Amino acid sequence: MSIINTSEVEISTFFLIGIPGMEHAHIWISMPICLMYLVAMVGNCTILFFIRTEPSLHEPMYYFLSMLALSGLGLSLSSLPTMLRVFLFNGPEISPDACIAQEFFIHGFSAMESSVLLIMSFDRFIAICNPLRYTSILTSARVIKLGLAFSLKNILLVLPFPFTLKHLRYCKKNLLSHSYCLHQDVMKLACSDNKVNVVYGLFVAFTGILELAFIFMSYVLILKTVLSIASKRERLKVLNTCVSHICAVLIFYVPIVSLAVIYRFAKHSSPVIRILMADVFLLVPPLMNPIVYCVKSQQIRNLVLGKLCQKQS
Repeated sequence: MSIINTSEVEISTFFLIGIPGMEHAHIWISMPICLMYLVAMVGNCTILFFIRTEPSLHEPMYYFLSMLALSGLGLSLSSLPTMLRVFLFNGPEISPDACIAQEFFIHGFSAMESSVLLIMSFDRFIAICNPLRYTSILTSARVIKLGLAFSLKNILLVLPFPFTLKHLRYCKKNLLSHSYCLHQDVMKLACSDNKVNVVYGLFVAFTGILELAFIFMSYVLILKTVLSIASKRERLKVLNTCVSHICAVLIFYVPIVSLAVIYRFAKHSSPVIRILMADVFLLVPPLMNPIVYCVKSQQIRNLVLGKLCQKQS
């Protein structure tokens, strides 16, 4: 692989990487990656199919779950092409325009997943803290408006990324740190001033931290309400309705927080650790969310099992 590294020629091609030092095993690594993508897409499509076709699932909680499934599908489809090219076909080249487009979709769907988790925490808060008004507060019209409002917010939030990156000049380095494009990764390759990208990137990261803080506050209020319930059995029953969402929050945020800690306090750690943690962030949430909700949601579980039994008979 010939990698251009000159200050005189403007870069026309970026190079993605898989796992450094394990290039000989990329073909084998591609197999579990392909399996994870397949399971993620089948799982999320299954969730969307049942929510779309089953009237019993036409409730706010399941509408929000369908938004989570859509964002998971979008995240998988955004990163799939380049990851397969790198690991399966040994094709690390990508044009700057394609790279910038990919990072826009990856960051956009990641932001959407974060927002959906926030909305779902509000859903659990209202269902537990104000159950008598739940149906009057979260009507179908309001659910649709919430979904559209947060979708628009996230599009507008990441929309400046492609334009700010496009205005940078790339002339010294062209080797990226992952098998897909991320904003913070691309802007480091620039040989022109990228202060705007740094500041705006921090602003976007702050909005994610703010959403996590609101999720945490929701659960503090939920816990306060649950602890006021006299019966231990009832307390456990109420908390059980939150388990799926708590798992989804942990699956999404733990890799992000871990990656941030590694970058801040373990700058000299192996790049392989950072690459694997970033891959976990992209691969695991779309894979695990459908599994968690199918296992924990009795309605969805019964529907899936019912369909499987029908096919076998």
